[in-house]
Amino acid sequence: MKNFALIGAAGYIAPRHMKAIKETNNDLIAALDKNDSVGILDSYFPTADFFVEYERFDRHIDLLKRKGKAIDYVSIASPNYLHDSHIRFALRQGAHAICEKPLVLNPHNIDALSIIEEETGKNIYNILQLRLHPSIIALKEHVENEVKLNPNKVFDVDLTYLTSRGNWYFTSWKGAEDKSGGIATNIGVHFYDMLGWIFGDLKTNVSHLKHPSANAGYLEFEHARVKWFLSVSYDYIPDEIKAQGQRTYRSITVDGKEIEFSGGFTDLHTLSYEHILNGGGFGLSEARKSIEIVSSIRKSEIDTDTGEIHPFVNKAV
Repeated sequence: MKNFALIGAAGYIAPRHMKAIKETNNDLIAALDKNDSVGILDSYFPTADFFVEYERFDRHIDLLKRKGKAIDYVSIASPNYLHDSHIRFALRQGAHAICEKPLVLNPHNIDALSIIEEETGKNIYNILQLRLHPSIIALKEHVENEVKLNPNKVFDVDLTYLTSRGNWYFTSWKGAEDKSGGIATNIGVHFYDMLGWIFGDLKTNVSHLKHPSANAGYLEFEHARVKWFLSVSYDYIPDEIKAQGQRTYRSITVDGKEIEFSGGFTDLHTLSYEHILNGGGFGLSEARKSIEIVSSIRKSEIDTDTGEIHPFVNKAV
């Protein structure tokens, strides 16, 4: 049984980390969040010590280490812009870090973390859960088989991800680009990771739409041409989906064929933890490509003359 600490215990994704720690038969010793709405801890680890001040949490972790009850892993589910700092904290305490996506906001942060990883001898793992989804694994195998038959094969991919958020989103840290990285980073980074993992090196990255609630563009990989559209606005949800009372729409087509991967998301964090604890896991090198993509999107200018444009761009509101 390994000892875990959790930073960001009151966030949306934190319960999946608690569940994963529990289901892999490990123990959550301490948790931190500036917000104290963490009653969910009672469902998983009611005896975990909880802190709302980083300084007291830091002292507690250090005392545990001196008493022979050191933390083995620090799980990080804090706001995106704090990931880099919290990863450093974990490694300085002699623990491995398991961090939510995006690992960091910019590629140069990865370079700096690699130095600390080497200095401490501890590992940094990124939750790249789509790599463990059965449908995505099957797609990767299909693409690899096709490329073996035709090394010049290039697939046409359409990615649409609409996940409606209320007004709170833009008041929270998620609505601030300097803290979340913007729409493409906050809700798209694991899709970009998946695309790069399956279709190879990136050749072209063009932005077609930049709006606080929606981003769109064109990515060209070694073996794929990708039109993508991401939004947190309910206005883009197709009418037939609205009629079903749903507020989320997710679609990936490859050469016109829909890739069904709607189910199984709630279990992917547990699979990710099992993967890490069994000697696997996705480290800094695996995270780099997606971070380079989102960083480039953030810095790019709009260019509607290059690449294929996603049809939803014309619906921009």
